[in-house]
Amino acid sequence: MANERLRSLPSIERLLARPAAARLAAQLGRDRVRDLLRDILDNLRKELSEVRSQESGVEISTNGDHEEVDSALRTPHALLYEIDRRLEARGDQAARPSLQCVINATGVIIHTNLGRAPLAREAIAALTDVAANYSNLEYDLERGERGHREAHCQEQLSRLVGSEAAIVANNNAAAVMLVLNTLAEGGEVIVSRGELIEIGGSFRIPDVMEKSGARLREVGTTNRTRIGDYERAINDQTRLLLRVHPSNYRIIGFTERPALAELVDLSRRSGIPTFEDLGSGCLLDLAPYGVKDEPLVGESLNAGISVVSFSGDKLLGGPQSGIIAGTRAIIDQVRQNPLMRALRVDKLTYAALEATLRLYERGVAPVRVPVIRAMAASFAELGERAARFCDLVMQITQGRMRAAVEDGDSVIGGGAAPEVKLPTALVAISNEALSASAIAERLRAYAIPIIVRTERDRALIDLRTVATDEEAVILDALAAIAQPVALPAASVEA
Repeated sequence: MANERLRSLPSIERLLARPAAARLAAQLGRDRVRDLLRDILDNLRKELSEVRSQESGVEISTNGDHEEVDSALRTPHALLYEIDRRLEARGDQAARPSLQCVINATGVIIHTNLGRAPLAREAIAALTDVAANYSNLEYDLERGERGHREAHCQEQLSRLVGSEAAIVANNNAAAVMLVLNTLAEGGEVIVSRGELIEIGGSFRIPDVMEKSGARLREVGTTNRTRIGDYERAINDQTRLLLRVHPSNYRIIGFTERPALAELVDLSRRSGIPTFEDLGSGCLLDLAPYGVKDEPLVGESLNAGISVVSFSGDKLLGGPQSGIIAGTRAIIDQVRQNPLMRALRVDKLTYAALEATLRLYERGVAPVRVPVIRAMAASFAELGERAARFCDLVMQITQGRMRAAVEDGDSVIGGGAAPEVKLPTALVAISNEALSASAIAERLRAYAIPIIVRTERDRALIDLRTVATDEEAVILDALAAIAQPVALPAASVEA
């Protein structure tokens, strides 16, 4: 029987004439659809060959799906239906862009895998406006001649963090590289052993330092470093005193590190500048929202640190960028570094960053910047949203999906505040016929992918990271998942 079905597989040209292929060709082009059909037919031949081998008594290693394949391909109509079904599934995937919008229902506020900080509406509007038109990226409107892109956002940043000057690179790793290369190439940089960190994506401070051309001079021990360790390590090759915020880890217990004031005093006495890599870039006090261990950029500069760097797309809540702020002399040196051209940002980043910074200047960041707003959401507010959402789930799925409110925790993510857990109300979704992983998989496959957590055979939705207008999308997805599976009608051959 499998032999007959192998022989009955239609030709590519015949399949291309069918309505399903014609519809898809209008989206993807005929050549792309032809390639998809070839791949589908190759897979069907392989599956039918394995069925044939079993029919002849030959034992082979298979995936155990032959019964399903056999029943799906019993008639020519069923065969054509199966090809159409696979083509539509492949075509839907192929038609989707590689980079897609997703709904983050995990409760991880700055989710690196999901693009970190979502932008404020004001930033999106500014980005769209600049993207659709020419701009004065490198044009001085007042003088009517060529200008410098580095001028954008400089005054705003300087006012917000209290620095003499500032400049923007394409991420904080680039910012660190620029500062080290500018100030310490060929010389030594003194840093505590307890601050030689690695964060996501195998980004290691020692590796970046090596690539910058600076030499690492480790002082102290993993858990304890004193100002005297820095002082004794200074020699005629010392170019910089480096302090690194530990970001995504903490050493607790018997620990010590020099205070900012001690490093600044040593810098003044030795004439060696200080550089602090602050990582996440916190511009306002987040303690009222439960985040108490992230240093403020302004505090480091007010204490006298020569130059700092930090991310624009973490706690700041803007686009991917690395910001360098400090004395005018150091920022001017960084600006003149040839690497600056390789690591500079484009007009879209400047537009989104400037709009985000304006929200801080206006004092409305807690309600307008999404990552700050998510941190500020109270447990009571989230509990009310979760209860309403559970009721809607039960209604829209006619009870086929069970939904219950459970206490849980949200986290900051993005390498920021690793010990901070924000109390939240979780929506626990379960279904008798589907495992939690199956529900999560189907949510990921929805038209707008929805990313959830799974735990103890429940899919967990944390509304802290879900915008209110995204709730309807999740409800629609759950309703679709809960629908009983309908058997296909007989396919009529075109």
